[in-house]
Amino acid sequence: MSFEKLKNLDNQIVVVTGANGKMGRAICKRLAELGASVHGIVRKQQEELQDFLNTLGSTHRAILCDVTDSKKLNEVAKEFTRCDILINTAGKSKIIPHSNLIDLSEEEFNNLIKINLTSVYLTIQAFLNALKESKNALVINISSASSIRGGGSNVAYTAAKAGVDSLTKNFAIAFAPNIRFIALNPGMVNTGFVSFSHDQINQATKNTPLKRITTVDDIANTVEAFTTVLRFTTGNRFVIDGGQYQS
Repeated sequence: MSFEKLKNLDNQIVVVTGANGKMGRAICKRLAELGASVHGIVRKQQEELQDFLNTLGSTHRAILCDVTDSKKLNEVAKEFTRCDILINTAGKSKIIPHSNLIDLSEEEFNNLIKINLTSVYLTIQAFLNALKESKNALVINISSASSIRGGGSNVAYTAAKAGVDSLTKNFAIAFAPNIRFIALNPGMVNTGFVSFSHDQINQATKNTPLKRITTVDDIANTVEAFTTVLRFTTGNRFVIDGGQYQS
């Protein structure tokens, strides 16, 4: 196990879930530029993702799989003899006021937990053997700043992301030193993942000390740092919100 700085990610095998979203694509692009072989997992639009990955090089692959389906995940993971970096970005949410417990039905609550928390566990479970083969692996779980400060699109999403933070910390202890785990907790990101209004974005910008909301490039920059430079850390959550959490 080495914690030395890396200049590139040559010969490293990367798996990214939710790879066809704006955040997933930004991460795939950055890691491909660093020399990694990127395998993006999507629930649909596999050909669209493959076309995008082809623009980044010939070693990248789009994989069709529902990350809430453990059987299919295990089938996909068996194709990998090694996985050096696993990045869990897959998720779903929608705006439901926290005081509205009617629209956030039991079915909706369970569905949001399944997509945003259970899928992270199932993906790590499926790829665990491949990660162990790396001897120097990293798992990055995309969480949310709302898991720390409250707020967020709805309480189920926020609770799920708090669970992601907990998985990250506990797995970091359980699988050290050969697999590192990091949670990234972005603030508001305008990716279309949640339909924020212009007023909501303007208000968030006004309330953020660095005077803009988080971008997917901010997240890709942070992923790059943890894969190449910030290597002597595990079990931590890292907030990327321009200081919004402090305001």
